[in-house]
Amino acid sequence: MSAGAAFVCRVAVEPGDLEACFAVRKEVFVVEQQVPEDLEYDAYDAGAAHVIAVRADGLPLGTGRLLTGAAAAAKNGGDDRVGALGRLAVTKAARGLGVGAALVRAIEDAARARGLTAVDLHAQTHALGFYERLGYAVYGPEFPDAGIPHRAMRKALA
Repeated sequence: MSAGAAFVCRVAVEPGDLEACFAVRKEVFVVEQQVPEDLEYDAYDAGAAHVIAVRADGLPLGTGRLLTGAAAAAKNGGDDRVGALGRLAVTKAARGLGVGAALVRAIEDAARARGLTAVDLHAQTHALGFYERLGYAVYGPEFPDAGIPHRAMRKALA
């Protein structure tokens, strides 16, 4: 678990955590970015490790997920030693508070705990700088996902 001044990030295991994760994703991706709801939720959700950022009063501020094994390999070119970070979302009210970076670190910690050697992600191109500051490097060409330009990125885990 990682702590910030006003929130904590943890693996989503408490009753209601998954619903809270999905609510944040709906707010950010479906409502704000107009990603079709049937594209936002997928078969990978069931086997993913979900991470949630919550305020001291329990209000969810952000979420992300880690795919491992065959699910991750399907997204990263076939390497089952590399996890896949995805669905990182921070509520509009919580942006600028360090929630996104704390969620990425919590997902990396979960990947290390599972013995993974690296984490891949597909970043919206406007967020490349955010991930680069966290140690991720771009590889491969730009591609569309849900009509939004993305680039693949990877970070080796120590």
